[in-house]
Amino acid sequence: MRSDQIKKGIEHAPHRSLLKATGVIQSEDDFKKPFIGIANSYIDLIPGHVHLDELGAIAKKSIREAGGVPFEFNTIGVDDGIAMGHIGMRYSLPSRELITDSVESVVQAHRLDGVVCIANCDKIVPGMLMAMVRMNVPAIFVSGGPMKAGTRPSGEKVDLVSVFEGVGKYQAGKIDEKELKEIEDLSCPTCGSCSGMFTANSMNCLAEALGIAFPGNGSILAVDNRRRDLIKSASKEILNLVKKDLKPRDIINKNSILNAFALDMAMGGSTNTVLHTLAIANEAEIKFNLDE
Repeated sequence: MRSDQIKKGIEHAPHRSLLKATGVIQSEDDFKKPFIGIANSYIDLIPGHVHLDELGAIAKKSIREAGGVPFEFNTIGVDDGIAMGHIGMRYSLPSRELITDSVESVVQAHRLDGVVCIANCDKIVPGMLMAMVRMNVPAIFVSGGPMKAGTRPSGEKVDLVSVFEGVGKYQAGKIDEKELKEIEDLSCPTCGSCSGMFTANSMNCLAEALGIAFPGNGSILAVDNRRRDLIKSASKEILNLVKKDLKPRDIINKNSILNAFALDMAMGGSTNTVLHTLAIANEAEIKFNLDE
């Protein structure tokens, strides 16, 4: 195992001492088990990420049950919806590379045997996927799932786009401030990635087509109990991937990239997927360009 580089042999007694200090190591037998990282982008600022701490806790328990030792760590996240319209948007795309670099740094520096990546929003999902293929250690991706659409008293379904459109309607004198406030209050009723086929939900679906996420990754709602079942299954599956030494680049190839684009076109996904999927292909050292 890769993790033997930090836990096996007399010369690694200092490493084991430090690992014991974390409280994660429960017995000497843990040093015989695979060390599995959980890369979690939980953050209070992003509705798609506020519940990821719960998913991380489920992942840790499931990895333990499957015979691994879980080590959870975090990375940053930027909410494009909150960052847009001011200087904050200059930080959105660069944050993708920071996420990729940070996940790689933790996994490689600590010689983890595998990693479960938990993310949900626009730049965080591709950042995690890029890290997975760059590191090329056994890995699986799980999203936090989309939020539910909102419902107005009239029965009209609303989402974040409804709020943007509401601002325009108010400025055009078509609705009053009270109605705009109602739309604002009801359009984002739960945690989860923004309801709609935007970048986050598109990339979460494409992760399935790429073969590194379970079916339902992009469509099961954040508040649906099946989302918890999904993280349980994925967290147990990572032990099988480690045992088989099945890595992301064994799964993601030119055909799977083409498959992802076919899915994107079929479902009318975000055009931002072109930017991110090409970046994933580049990290995987797959020759792929827009002409294809």
